[in-house]
Amino acid sequence: GMFSQDGNLEAQSPEVANESHGVKLGWIQGVLIPCLLNIWGVMLFLRLSWVVAQSGIIQSLIIIGMSTVVCVLTTLSLSAICTNGEVKGGGVYYIISRSLGPEFGASIGIVFAFANTVAASMNTIGFCDSLNDLLHSHGLQIVDGDVNDVRIVGTIAILVMCIICAVGMEWESKAQNFLTVIIVAAIVDFIVGAIIGPKDVLQEAQGFVGFNLTVTKQNLGPDYRFSENVNQDFFSVFAIFFPSVTGIQAGANISGDLKDPASAIPKGTLLSLLISMASYAVFVVFAGMTAARDASGIVGDVANGTQFYCYPNRSCKWGLMNSYSMMQVISIWGPLIYAGCFAATLSTALTNLLSVPRLIQALGIDRIYPGLIFFSKGYGKAGEAYRGYVLTFLISTAFVLIAQLNVIAPLISNFYLASYALINFCTFHAAFIKPLGWRPTFKYYNVWLSLSGFIICVAIMFLISWVTSLITFIVVLALYLLVVYRKPDVNWGSSTQAQTYKTALTSVHKLINVDEHVKNYRPQILVLTGKPQDRPPLVDLVNLITKNNALMLCGHLSEERLSHRARLNLARKSYAWLHANKIKAFYTLVDGIEFEMAARSLLQASGLGKLKPNILVLGYKSTWRNCDTGDLAAYFNVLHDAFDNRISVAILRLPYGEDYSKFTEETDSHCYDNGAFSVANSSQDLTNHGQTGFLRIDSFVSLNQMEQHPSNISLSAIGSSDNSLIDSAKALRRYVNTEKSDTLMPLSILKSKKKYMLNKIPIGSQLSNMTIFRQKQAEGNIDVWWLYDDGGLTMLLPYIISTRSDWSNCKLRVFALLSRQQEAELEERNMASLLSKFRIHYHSLKMVAGITEKPQDQTVTFFNSLLEGFCEEDGADPEVCVSKVELAALQQKTDRQLRLRELLLENSHDARLIVMSLPMPRKGTVSAPLYMAWLEVLTKDMPPSLLVRGNHTSVLTFYS
Repeated sequence: GMFSQDGNLEAQSPEVANESHGVKLGWIQGVLIPCLLNIWGVMLFLRLSWVVAQSGIIQSLIIIGMSTVVCVLTTLSLSAICTNGEVKGGGVYYIISRSLGPEFGASIGIVFAFANTVAASMNTIGFCDSLNDLLHSHGLQIVDGDVNDVRIVGTIAILVMCIICAVGMEWESKAQNFLTVIIVAAIVDFIVGAIIGPKDVLQEAQGFVGFNLTVTKQNLGPDYRFSENVNQDFFSVFAIFFPSVTGIQAGANISGDLKDPASAIPKGTLLSLLISMASYAVFVVFAGMTAARDASGIVGDVANGTQFYCYPNRSCKWGLMNSYSMMQVISIWGPLIYAGCFAATLSTALTNLLSVPRLIQALGIDRIYPGLIFFSKGYGKAGEAYRGYVLTFLISTAFVLIAQLNVIAPLISNFYLASYALINFCTFHAAFIKPLGWRPTFKYYNVWLSLSGFIICVAIMFLISWVTSLITFIVVLALYLLVVYRKPDVNWGSSTQAQTYKTALTSVHKLINVDEHVKNYRPQILVLTGKPQDRPPLVDLVNLITKNNALMLCGHLSEERLSHRARLNLARKSYAWLHANKIKAFYTLVDGIEFEMAARSLLQASGLGKLKPNILVLGYKSTWRNCDTGDLAAYFNVLHDAFDNRISVAILRLPYGEDYSKFTEETDSHCYDNGAFSVANSSQDLTNHGQTGFLRIDSFVSLNQMEQHPSNISLSAIGSSDNSLIDSAKALRRYVNTEKSDTLMPLSILKSKKKYMLNKIPIGSQLSNMTIFRQKQAEGNIDVWWLYDDGGLTMLLPYIISTRSDWSNCKLRVFALLSRQQEAELEERNMASLLSKFRIHYHSLKMVAGITEKPQDQTVTFFNSLLEGFCEEDGADPEVCVSKVELAALQQKTDRQLRLRELLLENSHDARLIVMSLPMPRKGTVSAPLYMAWLEVLTKDMPPSLLVRGNHTSVLTFYS
């Protein structure tokens, strides 16, 4: 009756069993009985008497108590995790990997699988030992009646059990109840025997005297001796006893086969613990009160009244200390004890062997460790992992060959304690971080109890054997780091993820209360990139500055209103591109507002607390002369907005421009009229490179045309992955060949150090311009023109760039202006001492004279041509008009910029990068076209130039 409602197997109709994956068990069949069978094992019948003899009644109870505490705490933790959502196959591994993440789960899963396999071997050895005893008592043996017999019988037993497990759960479950009955009968047999007392003088001679005060007094205290090649003490005895309580995970291990794991696991496990620990305690008390530690087993000694002792010159083969068969002696009917012992050892071995392949399978299915994937293949309807059984068989057989119980037991204690420690830690972590998904239905756990469980487990591990513990920890750590290194592509919403968020949030909050100090200045850059993949040089340059130690925000301003899906899509593509190029940056999008307002809102609203941009980086607006006047005004006003918000500004100008969107446009191929061909039919085999993009020919052109219009070749998402370019080139060549045109030479693309080098045909030059800041730079100079004191930013940025490995061949040259010729030496000394105080390593310092001289005619002509169409008399748009008054008022400044151009051409025409102070756009005094003309003068036909203006916040410091 009691079993049927809880899902006894016989009670289920076959159809129900088949439609659910395998057979589902209730709490008694699925948890209570497996746990009992798993806990009552080899120790109960073969080693408890020895434990009592070594430790005495009191310390033995303490050992049982300690083990119980560990197991109860772990069970509470396990129950909490098990009831927090659905538990599938793989038991403990599944539970932990889903709550703490794959790193912890996988390492503990393997340790646990190993512990279970070895525990199976240990119980098998116990079975063989008691079989040997049985044969001995009849004067029989197989080979030597000792170790070799154990090896032979053990291997056969393991093989048979693996086959039984593989044949299926049903057998095992049906046998469970029968085995439980035998074990309980054996325990009762022992208890009744102890109460009745010895039946004959022989039993007294063997040390069993019935309840006796003298014996009880003798047995209360410990009597540690040299035994099993070890000088025993409290912890060595504990280590040998502890595996006898490890069975609490038997229910959780087959969690996939339970009807309702959430209620079954806590209920069944705690009850089984209670029953088994009570039986152990009764055993210890009864054995300790009724049997002597040493006895000679010679009937004549009893007559002399010294039955409690052994004569000094006698070798005592009997008594609790010397004989593992005391349980048979004390019981009413010896053979039943053997039956109980066989049942207990084999059932424990079976449940252990059953859970291991499931663990291996779960690990394999999650593809955490590559080696285990092979063993996880499921066969048949229920997906049995037969390969896993073979592996399990091999490992457990290896340990059976050791054939020494007391050698293996401490090893297992260690593994189990490690996995119990981790189970407790998982619950502590989840309950402490409290992710919102942490809502276990099992309420009787406590965050500090779980923590103490973790600490106790680790402490006991080290007390048992610090060497083994260290090895275990190293193994777990190695397994953990292996997973971290492999980064499996899983997302289980683990509490480690929740921890990451919580830590980040706490850090950002802490940061608000930290006063900024110039020593900890960080260039936090907002770079207006649009889609990052459209302006790779800009993104790469900023990445050089912020890489790994400062904030980088890619701002995308879209004037048109975007749908939510479009926004998500843009963000996904941008992050994919950033990720593929190993750039650590955030992408932020503002849509539906015109450029100037959008930029202002980004400047003011982006960032969190102190993680706010303090530098704005833009590309140079090279189209300023022929673009819409509103756009020009907006661009100019954004600079003002930045300075108004006390944000530094940097403008990047490249000889070929920064915007490569025309190459990376992902528009679907159109059919052009000028002899074009459509790539539509080929898009399938190109798009399978995922996000990488490909080369696309928009119109068919000959080489000399390409020279003139390099924009005809579209390069999509350059550098996203190593192979995309190679594949793209092949694709391009293939389509070109299909058109039977030999005008295009094949692209030979060399991969060198993962940087892309292309032959110098237009695509190649476009590509190298595009990845200019991603390549290893050849020898050359970074020239810094530090013209105004802006707080030192103009000096700091090039210094940061010069420290990057790709720029290690470039030397830092510093140029400063001399105001008066006569004090040249003094000014140079001052400047040099300033730089050395700032600890900035530069290669050369040059004081440039002649800024006040008159500019050459051709420079002036060039400048005047820039302002054509913007002057008053040209009837320019009042918003972008340069008045004569303004020109006259700023003549000196203009001349200064023109002279600067001449000095730059003279000194820095061959630099790899020029970093220069940006002229200040005074509001109301200088108009947009005039200002842009200044910038044009400073940067046209120059090497890549970065114009920088700090916000007068000091960023360099003398002080350590």
